[in-house]
Amino acid sequence: MNGKVYETIIARRTVRKFRQDRISADILERLVNAARLAPSAMNMQPLRYAVISTPSIAGRIFDCVKWARYIAPAGDPGPDEKPVAYIAILVDASVREKGYEEDVGAAAQNIMLAAWEEGIGSCWMGSIDREKIRNILNLEKGMILDTVIALGYKGEEPVYEEERGSIKYYKDETGLLHVPKKGLTDIMKTY
Repeated sequence: MNGKVYETIIARRTVRKFRQDRISADILERLVNAARLAPSAMNMQPLRYAVISTPSIAGRIFDCVKWARYIAPAGDPGPDEKPVAYIAILVDASVREKGYEEDVGAAAQNIMLAAWEEGIGSCWMGSIDREKIRNILNLEKGMILDTVIALGYKGEEPVYEEERGSIKYYKDETGLLHVPKKGLTDIMKTY
């Protein structure tokens, strides 16, 4: 079980510092395509996607999101480390008003894994000002704004480590971000 997908899953970490290189429209379209093909309960496919890559609009979205609660403000992107694009995951309430959360999770994971394979870091964000973002994007009534995924070529290389008493991620003295993960034997029971 050492395939490319597995290796990508093991390697992928949340990134909060980005290079300022533009992400091509083709790559952003590929990320949405990966999301579109994720599993969907009853194959209802209620999700829609808003791709934000225009710098002025991306800058306005940046002002509507909160970063790295455990290490704020040290985990916040600096002026030259901000995301260059976002994908907002929307739900068309006329298709499904409730029970779409699993669809969102599967789609978000597909976006983040596909992005990682392109050298693009991501941060899945739920701590967002939904009303302001709705207004910025001029979302039509009946569109539920679920979450936003910040994107940019990686400006940091976070590492994971086995959890030793705390799940809080932290930066060491060199500025390297460490992400503690519970051990496999702590979370798995076999029968």
